[in-house]
Amino acid sequence: MYCQVISAAICGLQARKVMVEADVRPGMPMFSLIGYLSGEVKEAEDRVRTALKNSGIELPLAKITVNLAPADLRKEGSCFDLPIAMAVLAASGMIDPEKLEGILFAGELGLDGRLEPVRGVIEMVSRAESFGCSTCIIPYANLTEGSVLRKGNVLGAGSIREVIDFFAEGIELRKGEQDQEHIRPQQKARYDRDFSMIKGQETLKRAAEVAVAGAHNLLIIGPPGSGKTLTAQCIATILPETSTEEAIEITRIHSIAGTLPPDTGLMTHRPFRAPHHTITPSGLAGGGRNPRPGEISLAHRGILFADEIPEFRQDTLEILRQPLEDKKITISRLFGNFTFPADFQLIASANPCKCGYYPDRKRCRCTPYEIKRYLNHLSQPLLDRIDMCVEAGEVSFEEMTGTADSGGESSAVIRKRVEEVRRIQKDRFKNDGCMTNAGMRTEEIEKYCVLGEEERNLMEKVFHKLQLTGRGYYRLLKVSRTLADMDGKERICCDHIAEAVSYRMIDQKYWGSL
Repeated sequence: MYCQVISAAICGLQARKVMVEADVRPGMPMFSLIGYLSGEVKEAEDRVRTALKNSGIELPLAKITVNLAPADLRKEGSCFDLPIAMAVLAASGMIDPEKLEGILFAGELGLDGRLEPVRGVIEMVSRAESFGCSTCIIPYANLTEGSVLRKGNVLGAGSIREVIDFFAEGIELRKGEQDQEHIRPQQKARYDRDFSMIKGQETLKRAAEVAVAGAHNLLIIGPPGSGKTLTAQCIATILPETSTEEAIEITRIHSIAGTLPPDTGLMTHRPFRAPHHTITPSGLAGGGRNPRPGEISLAHRGILFADEIPEFRQDTLEILRQPLEDKKITISRLFGNFTFPADFQLIASANPCKCGYYPDRKRCRCTPYEIKRYLNHLSQPLLDRIDMCVEAGEVSFEEMTGTADSGGESSAVIRKRVEEVRRIQKDRFKNDGCMTNAGMRTEEIEKYCVLGEEERNLMEKVFHKLQLTGRGYYRLLKVSRTLADMDGKERICCDHIAEAVSYRMIDQKYWGSL
């Protein structure tokens, strides 16, 4: 007897329809799986047979052939266990095949018959209707995630036995009733960092606020222990809230990558990714035979923090150049191209030299060659893509021993100002293709960054003094636009340009002398 059920395979960031076909007929007892399968899918034979046996169901002694079509699409992951089991049971006559029509199945089976969570459920559910499915049956552990879109009838089961009883005896499965309106308060991000914890460093804190307000890339350079890492971690506490569309986009990426926090239906907080400097190029960009998102895609709509960025491999750092401009990354493989979103804000920190104390020659032990070699890990094209560079100076004893509330603003206060500036940008760009000042293209810059005669003369002097490239000039204008927004001004003034220039002087101090 022949039967087929519907499932899905994740290819890049998209779910592709997979028909799980089962044929059971008299012959030499065997269980054959075909259809361009990865190792974990081939192992489904033993998981399915043992899970059914431990659930009180013996498969017939017959020739069982299961095909996952289309045959030219590579199937990876463990989500095919449940659809394989259901197709075999229907082909064996234990379940009415007609009851399985219009249902998408996904789930991994444990040897005792329990259903384990799988990756990419939110993407599968979102595509189920286009596959001709009005119902999805998924593991109960994925039910919160699967029901967040409220598309069709999403049912969760804890074991294969529950699924069988649902079709054989009509025992109801649990339904997903996730309400997006109640998710955000429940998922309110909690942080153990706050800007009030930062002692001194007023210039650095100002630069961090400007960077987040306009989504500008920021490089913090300074000696060890000056608060570079703490400031970067505090930046996560002033990021604006996500819109519903952004939250779904973030959730889909992390679900497919397998990094979605447990029992999380929707990631309403922006990601903060801090990969170690030993990360490989494929770990940063994404990769694999069937590519998965890398760190730059997991940081989409959030922060990618590169702590001690000169310690990263240079070929790894150069990968950042293209996604910082295009906000996406394309990975080419023999059987296709995969495009992942990469609209992230880069926050990086660096010591000025290997020992960390240059240009203080009383403490710096590095030779000029060692300093040059260390700083040259950041190429000029990559530095040109960083909008702001600020120095973290040493903190005085008086600043360190001061109380936390002596002039230090909390993250909640700063976040309100950031959200107001982001609202101004949202209103400005509502008919354009960007969302923040950092994302402005040439046409938006020419439209919204118009300079008066005095401002133009100042920019001309800055252009020649700093020997700016075309990209550097536009990025300076973007930061100036953000400073004007923070000041509530319609036009960019000389004060805004002067402050924006101050955030480009530090890289000239260190890299300009190489």
